Amino acid sequence: MDYEENELDFTDLPVYKKAMAISDIVDRLLEHVEREDLSNTNEAEPHKELLKHFFQSSKEHMLNNALIIPSKIAGAHAVDLYDIKMESATLVRKAARELITDARGLQMSGYRDTEYLDLLRKEVDEFRILFAQWVATFDNDDYIIDRWGLFNPPGVNYDDVDPDDDLPFDPMDFMGDGDDMDV
Repeated sequence: MDYEENELDFTDLPVYKKAMAISDIVDRLLEHVEREDLSNTNEAEPHKELLKHFFQSSKEHMLNNALIIPSKIAGAHAVDLYDIKMESATLVRKAARELITDARGLQMSGYRDTEYLDLLRKEVDEFRILFAQWVATFDNDDYIIDRWGLFNPPGVNYDDVDPDDDLPFDPMDFMGDGDDMDV
């Protein structure tokens, strides 16, 4: 699915729509998750408590990750700079991958309705393709050098000379001579 990112409102982006679908699946999945899902485990009591803690932690992480994905897509859409977009995209990717890990955590700690987890995995896999297409729309000519070296466009290094450093800049050009300022 080809699209020009800047021509659309972020809510119209296919990647955003899929992110919202994933968020909805996570919400519905977590509505059905009950502590009783762990009551039938044959674990000894200390292990059962650990599983309950792991179960609760997985649920919280899933909710957080499901919320991060669409919000970072919207944030990336609001800026033009390649390095900022890539930073947001990295957080989206991390959150999507962690959703799958969190789903495994729920399953390992006793969650039995695996069809919801399978649906989530399918949606995240479809999201991955839309995500890659979305990232490909980022304009790598619009950047500020990332001096940390993580989010520079191809061919740009953290220690490159910034071509904008050679531009003459006089703040007084923007401030005027002070005669037209009201005091």
